[in-house]
Amino acid sequence: MAFGQVRPHLRAHWSLSESFAGNMYSVISLGTIAAYALVRLADRVGRRPMLTATIAGYTSFTFLSGLAPDPYTYTAVQALARVFLVAEWAISFVFAAEEFPAARRGAVIGVIQACNAFGAIVCAGVAPLLVRAPWGWRTVYLVAIPPLLLIMYARRGLRETRRFESERSAGHTGAQSLFRIFRTPHRRTVFKLAALWSLMYMSSNVAVAYWKDFAVTEAGLTDGEAGASIAIAAVASLPLVFVSGRLLDAIGRRHGGAVIFGVGALGTALCYTLDGRWPLTATLVLGVFGASAMPSVLNALTTEMFPTHMRADAFAWCNNLLGRVGYVAAPAIVSNVADHVGALGPVVAATAVFPLLAVALMYALLPETRGLELERTSAVAG
Repeated sequence: MAFGQVRPHLRAHWSLSESFAGNMYSVISLGTIAAYALVRLADRVGRRPMLTATIAGYTSFTFLSGLAPDPYTYTAVQALARVFLVAEWAISFVFAAEEFPAARRGAVIGVIQACNAFGAIVCAGVAPLLVRAPWGWRTVYLVAIPPLLLIMYARRGLRETRRFESERSAGHTGAQSLFRIFRTPHRRTVFKLAALWSLMYMSSNVAVAYWKDFAVTEAGLTDGEAGASIAIAAVASLPLVFVSGRLLDAIGRRHGGAVIFGVGALGTALCYTLDGRWPLTATLVLGVFGASAMPSVLNALTTEMFPTHMRADAFAWCNNLLGRVGYVAAPAIVSNVADHVGALGPVVAATAVFPLLAVALMYALLPETRGLELERTSAVAG
């Protein structure tokens, strides 16, 4: 969300073209792939120490982002910040899946994802004000440091998950081969889930991040109006994101996923094609909801389909490596096609087809895991 808010200001500050800014975002997104190295360590050294390390790394590189002297340095330190941010995000879902009962697992994962959306709301609300400060867009990154330090302090009492402790006691958590999972029956599940993640990211990674740029340059909104619309949409979508996890527990991962992905696709298509600030804002609510809630579906499925001793490694393969192809490719593809056709809106709107393809694959390839303990779900998937 922060990049989407400061993107127009970065372009103006460094006189960047649309395609250059899109390529910057793709390079930054490579950090989400590199996060694999940190996530898989959680199967070896534990969930708790890796959560501590990732928040420290993210805090450091967020601070350095605010000091970047040129777009190349900014891109490099933001890519490194993404490494730690996405690793922390992934490990937190593994932690939650292992510590909460099967009947409430989807709801808990939905709440964590909603908290992520709440952070985006705060960013959307304060970023238009912060960019007016004497340090401009840099202020957005610098003011984030005190809250991040507070989180580091608050986590000092966090305990290791019981499932990981049990695996460690049994001697299942030592150093493992990089490709060990592909020598198990779970290798097919890795490719299935990676395809779903990649299809989702082809739309969600640009749907919200590019909206402010579209609103200001093509829809005729001012910077303040666009920022306010994003804040309104984020606030309005937040209750829906909170209940999305309960939906997964109530009607299942696949049926719930179909509803969430379908709403997200509809919102993405409309918030880049309608006319007028309020119709755009209303449909942006659905777009923000989709971008925020769709990961909850795949987070639940990915954490449930692998045994504890390889859960973090499997998540990293599905999401951070293979699944991030769409995440990294989407910004560059969308920006370069938009440069070619002369408009950003219809190009982003067209990405709505990818979540719909993901729903079809979800029904075709994956079993239902609602209400099952992790030991059972991983056996069913394998």
